[in-house]
Formats: sequence, C-alpha cells, structure tokens
Amino acid sequence: MKKLSKNLKLLSIAAVASFFSVTAPTASAEETIKVGVLHSLSGTMAISETTLKDTMLMLIEEQNKKGGLLGKKLEPVVVDPASNWPLFAEKARELLTKDKVAAIFGCWTSVSRKSVLPVVEELNGLLFYPVQYEGEESSKNVFYTGAAPNQQAIPAVDYLMNDFGAERWVLAGTDYVYPRTTNKILEAYLKSKGVDEKDIMINYTPFGHSDWQSIVSDIKKFGSAGKKTAVVSTINGDANIPFYKELGNQGISAEDIPVVAFSVGEEELSGIDTKPLVGHLAAWNYFMSVDTTKNAAFIKQWHEFIKNPKRVTNDPMEAHYIGFNMWVKAVEKAGTIDPDAVQKAIIGVEAPNLTGGISKMLPNHHITKPVLIGEIQDNGQFLTVWQTNKLVPGDAWSDFLPESKPIIADWTPPILCGNFNTETKKCSGQNY
Repeated sequence: MKKLSKNLKLLSIAAVASFFSVTAPTASAEETIKVGVLHSLSGTMAISETTLKDTMLMLIEEQNKKGGLLGKKLEPVVVDPASNWPLFAEKARELLTKDKVAAIFGCWTSVSRKSVLPVVEELNGLLFYPVQYEGEESSKNVFYTGAAPNQQAIPAVDYLMNDFGAERWVLAGTDYVYPRTTNKILEAYLKSKGVDEKDIMINYTPFGHSDWQSIVSDIKKFGSAGKKTAVVSTINGDANIPFYKELGNQGISAEDIPVVAFSVGEEELSGIDTKPLVGHLAAWNYFMSVDTTKNAAFIKQWHEFIKNPKRVTNDPMEAHYIGFNMWVKAVEKAGTIDPDAVQKAIIGVEAPNLTGGISKMLPNHHITKPVLIGEIQDNGQFLTVWQTNKLVPGDAWSDFLPESKPIIADWTPPILCGNFNTETKKCSGQNY
C-alpha cells in the first residue's frame, strides 16, 4: 500500500507539472497583444512592402517604450505572403485563428487586399490598409488609410490639365484591379471634361514587366500628334525601374510628356538613376521632403531604428503611422481589443499626419488627407509643386461612375453599410 501511495503521489506531481507545462505558454501569450504584419518580403512587391514591415516594427517598438497598450506589451507577428495573392488570404487566416492577432496591418496591391477581405470579414478581424487604391469598396473590417481616387488620381489629372495643359492622355498600369478600376474612373472623368476617346490611350502590363521599349515607343508616338500629352501611371512594383529607365533611354523628358505616378515614391526611386527623370511627377499625400517638425522627428526615428541614414521614408509609411496611432487610440477609448468595440470606437478618432495636419477616421472607414503633387529631383526626392489648402475626406465610391454615384458608405447607425444606395435606400452588401 505504501508503494502504491507513493506511486500515486508521483503521478499527482507529474500531472501538476504537465498541467503547468501546457498552460504556462498560454498564460504567457495572454500577457501580450499580438499585432499582425502582412507584407511581401519576397517577390515582385518586396521592393515596396519590406519597408512597411520595418515601419510597423518601429511603431510597435515605440509604443512598447511608452508602456504598451492596456497595460500589455505589443508583440509583432510578421509573415511573408511573398507577392502571392492567394497566400495573403492563407496568412491572414493563420494570423487571426492561430496567432490570435488583435489587428492586421498589411497588403499593398488591391488584389492582395481583395484576397484578404473575405477572411477578415468571416473571422471578424481588423485590417489596416496603407496604400492608395481604386475605391469602390468599404468593409466593416477594413480601414483604408491610403488615398481614395478623389485624394490622388482626380487631383493629379486636374493638375496636369490646368497647369500643364494636357489634352491627350496615356493611362498606363499593371494588369490588376487597382489600375483597371482607377483608369475606368479616370476615363469617365476625362470624358466628362470634354476629352475625346481618341485622345485616351490605355495600356496594361503584367507584374514584373521588364521589356518597355515598344510600349514607351508607342507613348512617344502617341504624344507626337500636336497636342500636349501626359502619362498617368498606375504601374506597381519593380516594373517601375525598367519603365523609367526606358523613358530616359528614349529621351522622353518631363517637358515633353510628363509622367505622374501613383505608385512610385522615394523607396522605388532609391534604386534607379533619377537624373533623366527630373521633372516627372508623383501624386501622394506625403513626401519625405515635407518640412514639418513631426516629419523631421519621424525621419530621425526611422534612421535610428533602421540604422541607415540613407534610407528614405514614403507615403505608405505615413499611412501606417496614422493608422497605427488611430488603432492605439481606439483600443484605449474602447478599453479592449475586441474588434467590434474597436470598430465602433475608431470612427471620429483623430491622429496627426506628418504634413502638419490632423487626420480623422470617417464613418466610411477612410480618412482625411492632404493631396500633394511632387516633381522628381536628381537626388531621388520630390519637390512639392502643388497641394490642397485643406484635408480632403476620402470618398469610397466615385461620383464619376454612374453605378457608384448614388452609393455611400457609413458604418454608423442607422445606415451601418458599406454600399448604401441613397436612391433605393437599400444596403446591397458587397461581392468580393
């Protein structure tokens, strides 16, 4: 009996030890708030997205130095969807179900966001999307901190029309949803301004396209018809490098045919010789060259974090800066990381941007932003040549598409809908 009693005692001790070995990691995991970082670190989009991963790590580190959030440290969970659009959905699902992240900060291309969107809706996750996009969408589970078309594309065309006098238009983009939808909006807008169909040339190329000789030659020929011609570029990723090189090779100067880009910022220019590109344009809501105290502090923080004083900052980095700070404020306001509570709390939340203003999260899950047009300089920076005198509210649905004109997004009662038809007074839901 003594032997049996001793064995039972040993089993009891083993069971307790086993219990603590199983439960200890869970208890430890509950001591942090996990934040998902979903950006391509390999493949064609790594040129743009790797920096955004580093930006998130910097922002999380800074927040932890301030004491974390709700009394807990933030823990980044970084994954690499490798510029593979279906893999974005798979990685998002892992972040929400396996890692139990409180929010996801990620995606660049619209096709990657469209891939993730049904996952965050199904699992009630939160996605902060930091890049300009085509609009025509508003999800309860997504916060769009990059520009909508009325905060980038439309003002850029207005600038070229009014200041340069452009009459012919080349709409050149990568072949996926963002360029196609943006160009659909721009084509309708140009026609509403009296531009003839024959004066609009539209061209699409695949991701990673490298042979630009014939396309640039076609652009040059299209621009030699006696009317001032401009190129609106929605080319994404590393295809921009050979595109701009070919512009230089064929002697297309900004004085002859200016290019305004929506997906080329300081990071993309850092890999090429910018001297032949001086004077070409980009439309963003932030440039590294902006002279404000907050921007100077952000650049200093970035250089110290990345340990490289030559690394640049760019617009999507600022969008993550704004979105992350809005999320922190919303969590503090809600007193919880519960996604429904945060989604309600974040509407109306304000956070500083880096251009000197205060951005606000609107009921349509877009934010207010200034619009800037910049000229490429020979040092790879942009000189701001035009900007709005106030912040522009992001519009989820374009007024220039007949099917979208009556649609609004409003995630506050009583509407609570991403595509509410103001004519039929019905919420139709979205098809992804």
